[in-house]
Amino acid sequence: MKMRYLHTMVRVKDLEASLRFYTLLGLKEVRRKDFDKGRFSLIFLAPEGQEEAQVELTYNWDGDDALPSDSRHFGHLAYAVEDIYALCQHLMDNGVVINRPPRDGHMAFVRSPDNISVELLQMGDPLPPQEPWASMENTGTW
Repeated sequence: MKMRYLHTMVRVKDLEASLRFYTLLGLKEVRRKDFDKGRFSLIFLAPEGQEEAQVELTYNWDGDDALPSDSRHFGHLAYAVEDIYALCQHLMDNGVVINRPPRDGHMAFVRSPDNISVELLQMGDPLPPQEPWASMENTGTW
């Protein structure tokens, strides 16, 4: 039986904040579907050149009281990145908390505005440890 990956769906409360976060990560909007009758939107994002690796943001126009306050049961999204230090600095410079800093030059965790954990992994070999990351403590949960 053949199978093909389609996307990972996350529900979001604040569409603009979520789009800003995922754009800071480097994802681009691939397509959008608005459903007037159902009053919701589906926004598909992917890294450039990897349109097959999509994240679907589901946004209910009238709010979403059913959205859990902590999405830890979801697990996490994971992305391999070219320079983990540069991306973490870019995220931090734009107000994103680095929950698990890349102390080892290999792995970091951040969270979206909807509390979705995002794992960042250095492509190839880990980078040599460097400050401020090497001595930075964890913040919150990841």
